[in-house]
Amino acid sequence: MKTCLMKACRLLCVTLTLPLYLLEITGLCGLYKRVFPLLAYNITFSYNAKMHKTKRELFRNVATFANDDGALRLLEIGCGSGANFRFYPDGCTVTCADPNPHFQKYLRMSMDANAHLTYGAFVVASGEDMEAVKDESVDVVVCTLVLCSVTDVQRVLQEVRRVLRTGGAFFFLEHVVSDSSSGTYFLQHVFEPVWYYLGDGCMVTRATWKDLEAAGFSELHLKHVEAPRVSRMIRAHIMGYSIK
Repeated sequence: MKTCLMKACRLLCVTLTLPLYLLEITGLCGLYKRVFPLLAYNITFSYNAKMHKTKRELFRNVATFANDDGALRLLEIGCGSGANFRFYPDGCTVTCADPNPHFQKYLRMSMDANAHLTYGAFVVASGEDMEAVKDESVDVVVCTLVLCSVTDVQRVLQEVRRVLRTGGAFFFLEHVVSDSSSGTYFLQHVFEPVWYYLGDGCMVTRATWKDLEAAGFSELHLKHVEAPRVSRMIRAHIMGYSIK
């Protein structure tokens, strides 16, 4: 009965979003691509304040993956406005990749505010196709709140493994689907069609830990956490790192 109700409510939401779907397939949602970076930049301050302790814990051992020369080459996929820069160790070289070129203005503001880092290229590319980044050319890859909105999670993880050197690490922090017995699970499945358009393609029902388990890393260090004081729809998170 609960499943039938959930499907019926979701169908209603899908129906209500049909105008947005038509705008998307006709290319008229392009304006939102320009506006979304500003929204994301402003949301960053609130999210970082709530997740500061979690991010400190996540990135505490990034520096241990520096190469034999002591340099740390870091690639951030879906870098957005640079929300993670403040958590990276002094002196590391950061290459940024994002499919939305309109983030560059806000990314530059974050770069100016984090002079402890060296910045490489800004690559306009999706996580599924980063041909501009050479094989085994980075020590660390970072991806936070990105795998929810990519088209193909497994393809992104294949690209991560390709660009990482052997022994390098992939750090992640992602919101995921809640436990199926929870009320949040019901809400996620019902309102996901609306959330998808508001969040620029964000899917709230992904069990991303399963993709990480199947990605073929030599080690996986993963734990489930609850994000404090964030929207109920994205409260369930996973965090950790994988080693190639």
